[in-house]
Amino acid sequence: MNGALTRYRVIAWIVGVMLLLLTLVAMPMKYFGDNNLGVVIIAPVHGWLYVVYLAAVGDLARRVQWPVTRILLVALAGTVPFLSFVMERRTVAWIQGTDRQPSFTEA
Repeated sequence: MNGALTRYRVIAWIVGVMLLLLTLVAMPMKYFGDNNLGVVIIAPVHGWLYVVYLAAVGDLARRVQWPVTRILLVALAGTVPFLSFVMERRTVAWIQGTDRQPSFTEA
């Protein structure tokens, strides 16, 4: 399971950085600078990396037997800027058992 957690953590950070680049650099370049090169390059890369992120979430969820609501929350975190970083930390706490805060995703 440690390998699955490590893979998830790495791809969560990569997807998070790519999404920040897309929303904070490429999109402003497109709409304010009339230059869509950043979107043309970054958007498809982020899209494919998000698919890898979903596979990592699925693999980790299968190994730790998460409820569906938790799987969906973690999966959607890759689509909201900054949320993948927050969810990555939360996921590590869930896996390591250091999360003492009650969550509505508990089964």
